[in-house]
This record gives sequence, structure tokens and C-alpha cells, in this order.
Amino acid sequence: MTDQHSPPEADAGVPEIGPYPPGPDHLGFSAEEIDTSRPHPARMYDYFLGGWDNYEVDRVAADRVIELHPQVRDSVRANGAFRQRAVRAVVASGIRQFLVLGIGIPTSPNTHEVARETAPETRVVYVDSDPIVATHARARLANAPGTAFALGDIRDPQAVLDDPVVRELIDFERPVGLLVGGVMDFLGEDDNPAALLAAFGAALPAGSHLVLSHGTYEPYEGYAEGKVDEAARDHVEEVYKSATTPLALRTKDEFAALLGPFTPLEPGIVRVPLWRPDGPVPGPKELNDTIFYGVVGRKE
Repeated sequence: MTDQHSPPEADAGVPEIGPYPPGPDHLGFSAEEIDTSRPHPARMYDYFLGGWDNYEVDRVAADRVIELHPQVRDSVRANGAFRQRAVRAVVASGIRQFLVLGIGIPTSPNTHEVARETAPETRVVYVDSDPIVATHARARLANAPGTAFALGDIRDPQAVLDDPVVRELIDFERPVGLLVGGVMDFLGEDDNPAALLAAFGAALPAGSHLVLSHGTYEPYEGYAEGKVDEAARDHVEEVYKSATTPLALRTKDEFAALLGPFTPLEPGIVRVPLWRPDGPVPGPKELNDTIFYGVVGRKE
């Protein structure tokens, strides 16, 4: 028995997302290789979202983050809403294929579900290097026509781009939507994240789009009372140092330096609720409490 949450009773109005495969062996690793002794960022994020794919060790670490920054759950929901709006905007521009890097534990609606609201023919390949994520992704994302999952590491762009699963669905002669999940928040400067995104961008044709968001410790510039809470930031980073991957928060300028060949579309780099909102716009205090910047860029 594990201490993983038991999901609630199935709602008759919600479609099934399984069945789960019998285990991770089909991905080339054993169940023993999945580390449940330390907090895992993807499982912590799942807990922030109110999900069930997490363990006691993840919940303890996540609760510590919530104690330090009580608005984190609202922030991750705002980040997910931004990604949905961004995908819809990219599809409206004519993109019909997406490469999604660093997906985390899948939470509906996923990229292919959002894109297919208006363009049912959209093809999507999800990529992640983590065996825990891979197990969930193979079960939940790769069982729909026109979608696939590839086990790959963003730190090796050429291997991802050359992966047969990626090549089967993505036509690199046509514009691609490159959606980068929370993985950038866990790449340190030694990983040279700007060079990694530049490598992916160089492989994509003109007209391709980038969807990117990133955590920050900066206060919102429109909130007069905003200030950097260095103690809270340092404590949150300490929590993640005990996890499988440390956290790398960035400023707006540092975030902008990651965009490479992609030119930001209006309204540029903003707190995620401000990117083309489709509902009421939060006030300055709430925006100050929203810890993610978001941007959609286009390769000219």
C-alpha cells in the first residue's frame, strides 16, 4: 500500500481517461526507479491544483510552500488558464500541430483538448524526461488519435527533435506551436536555458509560436505596496532543494532573455491573468500575488 490519494468516486458526466497501463516497464524503467521518498515538483503542482496524483511527502512540502505563499494555488490555476487562452490564440493563427515540452502530471483540459475545440485535426506530441510524468502521460494523453508521448529531455534538443514519435506527428516544414510547461522553472543557469530554447526555435519554421510561462519572485510593477519578500523566496527555494529538482525563479528581464527567435505578441510579457483575458481583470493586489509571467511569441 502507498499513501497516494485515492481518487473520488467517478462522476457519470466525466469521461474516462484510462485505463492506466499495467506499469512503467513499457518505458524502459522499473517501478523501483520512481522515487517517492522525496518531494517531486510535478506531484506538488498536482497537489496545488487539487489533484490526487501525489504522496504524503509531496503534500508536506507543498503545504510548506502554501504556508509561505498562500496564493500559490490561485497562481497555478491562473497559469493553467493562461495556457488555455494562449493555445486557443495560437490555433486561431492557423497552427495545427503542437510540441509540448515538460508537461507535468496531465490535468484536463490538456493542450490537444483545448486545440481541438476549434481545430479537431490538431496533432500534439507531449515530451517529458521524468518517469513519473511519463507513466501518467502515456495513460492519459497518448490514447487519442493524433496525440503521442515521447520520453525526452529538454536539455538535449536534438534528441527530442529527432525522436521517431515526434517526427511521426510533427511536420517541421510547417509552423509549430511550441508550448513549454513548468520545466524552465527547474533549469538553472548551468543548464543554459536560453540556448536550449534557441535550439528548439532554430529547428522551427517561420510562423511558429512559443507559449511560455515562468515563476517569479518580483512584485507586480502596478502594485505600489509590492516588494520582494526575500525571506519567503529563500524559504520556498529551500523547500524545493529537498525535492528531486531545485526551483529557479526569474525576473521579468531574465524571462525575456529566454525567448530567442520568438518576438512577443501583444500584450508582451505580463502577469498571466493579463494575457488577453477573457473575463474580469484582477486588481493590483491579486496580480502581485500571482507569481507567473506569461508570453506568446512568434518566429518571423
